[in-house]
Amino acid sequence: MDLVAEMLAHQLRPSACQSLDSTLVEPRYRHLFSRVPVLQNRGFAKNLNRFYNRFVTYPRFAKSLVSNFEFFHVADHSYAGLMDSLPRERSGVYCHDLDAFRCLIEPDAEPRPWWFRKMARHILTGMQKAAVVFHSTGPVREAILRHKLIDETKLIHAPYGVSSEFTSGPAANDTNGEGYAVPLVSKERSIVHVGSCISRKRIDVLLDLFAEVRRTKPDVKLIKVGGIFTSEHLAQIGKLDLESSIIHRHGLTRSELADVYRSATVVLVPSEFEGFGLPVIEALACGAPVIASDIPVLREVGGNVVGYAPVGAIDQWATLTNKVLENPDAIARRDRRLAHVSQYTWARHAEIISQAYLNIA
Repeated sequence: MDLVAEMLAHQLRPSACQSLDSTLVEPRYRHLFSRVPVLQNRGFAKNLNRFYNRFVTYPRFAKSLVSNFEFFHVADHSYAGLMDSLPRERSGVYCHDLDAFRCLIEPDAEPRPWWFRKMARHILTGMQKAAVVFHSTGPVREAILRHKLIDETKLIHAPYGVSSEFTSGPAANDTNGEGYAVPLVSKERSIVHVGSCISRKRIDVLLDLFAEVRRTKPDVKLIKVGGIFTSEHLAQIGKLDLESSIIHRHGLTRSELADVYRSATVVLVPSEFEGFGLPVIEALACGAPVIASDIPVLREVGGNVVGYAPVGAIDQWATLTNKVLENPDAIARRDRRLAHVSQYTWARHAEIISQAYLNIA
């Protein structure tokens, strides 16, 4: 979400955009309850801080800005509750996915306590008050309409873009910026996964698939970028004897991440659902082959240059992965991958959003 806000502000800077100027504003996060000695449960204090900032600090900050700007863009829908503090007729929200509302629209699949549902309802109500709601993909729009969350006339499709670091050029020097080498990339054949380890990313599938591939290709490495393995994941890694074959990287810059993509033999996205799937276009822009779950969102983003396998179908994933490990162009030639991803630009993203605000002026 921070990336989307940063790229939008960059594209709407005066030297790049003639119609609108922008200011990226972010209130200071207050760690109020972490300083209270009696709150021995640090997790509890952390949650109290989140609630205080979301429902007290941030709304006050938003109200203080009302007279300073003509339009207001909330770049992350999980903060849509700010609509109560902003001029609704001049404000919009970017809806990345429906995760924040799953406890309301699919309560059986996502059971949550009453206070969590109340917070989700507050966020949804805020988004419904916005003059315009941007969304990342067609499937997100269809889900919004299917669940009757937002009036169709307010919805605008504004897909993500690819940052300038993600190119198919040669990899940068493998250093951490302080002059010494770090093993960001593997010189052997590698499977790459980028993203968190939350349940919908299906890291369990990734690990089972990796173990299956290593049956015939024991030299292959798994480069896991981001996320923290759960205790279940660690137990699975131990059971499958994968510890020595996994390289886990955190806190990479965009340039370092681009190096990882460029060195990848194949990038996997085994998620069971996504709002967009940014690693798909980032990897393609770096020239890497991609295999993704056969779900509508990833089909839309990856088009016919990405390989697809059903969610959780290990045998089919393994067959396709082995095929690409042996021939990187097995799914689509590199030039076709690069041509496909060229349609995703942050300039286009910003143009769509700026025009929407000019239209409601």
